[in-house]
Amino acid sequence: MSSQFELLTTRRFLPFFLTQALGAFNDNIFKNSLMLLMAFTAASNLPMSTDILMNLAAGLFILPFFLFSASAGELADNMEKSRIIRWVKLAEILLMSFAAIAFYYELYMVLLGLLFLMGTQSAFFGPVKYAILPSLVNEEELIGANALVEMGTFVAILLGTIGAGLLMGLEQTLFAVSCVLVGTSIAGYLSARKVPAVPMENEAKPYKWQPVRQTKQAMRICFEQRPIYLSILAISWFWFLGAGYLTQFPNFAKNSLGGDSSVVTVLLCAFTIGVAVGSMLCERLSGHKIELGIVPIGSIGLTVFGIDLYFATPANVGDQILAAGAFFEQAYAWRVLIDLSLIGIFGGFFIVPLYALLQQRAKPQERARVISANNIFNALFMVGSAFSGIVLLGVMELSIPEYFLVLAVFNAVVAVYVYSQMPEFVLRFVIWMLGHSMYRVTHEDLNNIPDEGAALIVCNHVSYVDAMLLAGACRRPIRFVMDEGIFKNPALGWLFKLAKTIPICAKAKNEETFENAFKQIKAELDDGNVVCIFPEGKLTRSGDINPFKKGVERILEETPVPVVPMAIQGLWGSFFSHHGSGIFKSGKRFWSKVKIVASEPVAATSANAEMLQDKVQQLRGEYQ
Repeated sequence: MSSQFELLTTRRFLPFFLTQALGAFNDNIFKNSLMLLMAFTAASNLPMSTDILMNLAAGLFILPFFLFSASAGELADNMEKSRIIRWVKLAEILLMSFAAIAFYYELYMVLLGLLFLMGTQSAFFGPVKYAILPSLVNEEELIGANALVEMGTFVAILLGTIGAGLLMGLEQTLFAVSCVLVGTSIAGYLSARKVPAVPMENEAKPYKWQPVRQTKQAMRICFEQRPIYLSILAISWFWFLGAGYLTQFPNFAKNSLGGDSSVVTVLLCAFTIGVAVGSMLCERLSGHKIELGIVPIGSIGLTVFGIDLYFATPANVGDQILAAGAFFEQAYAWRVLIDLSLIGIFGGFFIVPLYALLQQRAKPQERARVISANNIFNALFMVGSAFSGIVLLGVMELSIPEYFLVLAVFNAVVAVYVYSQMPEFVLRFVIWMLGHSMYRVTHEDLNNIPDEGAALIVCNHVSYVDAMLLAGACRRPIRFVMDEGIFKNPALGWLFKLAKTIPICAKAKNEETFENAFKQIKAELDDGNVVCIFPEGKLTRSGDINPFKKGVERILEETPVPVVPMAIQGLWGSFFSHHGSGIFKSGKRFWSKVKIVASEPVAATSANAEMLQDKVQQLRGEYQ
């Protein structure tokens, strides 16, 4: 697809998108209307202080995510998912009907109970929301679909928050709130009825309500796969960070920026729209695939602009409280808003690929339980964010800008930990940077690489970065076989080790390394992975393709798998090629347009070194 927005024209995605966006909007209309009414209208009629009730309301909404997420995940893994969505939206209509009556009679304690039930409804919708996506879209649409979902969620949160404030200004506030809640829930159910049924991954079985067992099982599934656990940790940290910013906006606007409630709305808009924009940019930056390389870019931006927000905040503001119009006239206003917008944009870069990674890496029959474990961690981290705010702002008496500075620094610490535990992020980041800085890479017919199962790629060898450019272009992870001399290159060797490259050398030079390479190649192919070799055995020093060695024939004899001939065009004469007599030789290009081409797979029984060389030569053509 040329754009993720085309998904919004499809029957398989649009109803789901509307359903989840309307649900997020209704949650925030209900929650914020209730809190505003308790704070400004009903304070004198409440049985306890508004401060206690406001915190109680926040806790009641998030508590169900601890209690019921795992149970919801098991239900979603063992039942047709669109059916669950319709049930959840029917429950929303029922709850909002009761809420309309409670608003009319101003039964605020009943509304607090309904807030808990709405949290429960959201807890049951959360796992199925993300688990159904891979069944509604294909893999190359998954990153765009997640971007749209995140954009829709954050825009719905923004509109719900602003909408609640606007409803409070109407003469018939309670009636208006009731109509919006019931009307939105009905619209959500009608759109849910159009969500297509998807195939079940597990055999249907009777559902048992066992929240303790189900929570333990969801956590076990999560911890079994370290990439999934680390991704959940990173996602949860984003919600910790986001909650830290959003919670402090009212006091930040008042005490640090000298603004009124309209300035709070401006800050919220800058941050939320930033996240939406960042989410939408992910598809373009990732090239329609799940690109982990932009996750470190996101974390770098979160830290850099979080720190700058501290320096952008004025040391002192006057006694006059500024409305939004007057706030825009202040010298510091635009820098603060740009920082918050960029924090949101880089937050979108950070979060969208991680959600897509969870959906891709989780086993289909366990996907909803993985999402439920993620929701539990998210809730824990958001509670932790509130606690950190109490400690740092209340006990340690930091200012809010200082608190934001601490968040930015801790973000760097968390990022370093996650990336040190999962080097794939660092590897993909370097590959992405190469492909978007020194090299402009296009590709042709890479769909000839099988989506599943073992395959052997053979390619010409032009420069020290061939492997990284191929890895960046191909959707599947590739195990590269590389000359031991290049593998031990002082500048790039660490990166090749991260990529689990297989070193090889001539048998006469080191027989043990030679034989170990073939053992590792066989093991990778037996495991169903893609292996890439450069049969020339060395980098070209003339730009021409060197004769292919017979090692490729031994590989295919030991493990007969399809062979995909590929060629790299445009690298000869580039910075990391042997063109000239030194790496800084004049005449080398720092910028290069590179094209990667693949042909249809060749059966192992008909492949040999000479025939494969001819195919690669034809693919490369005269364009070195």
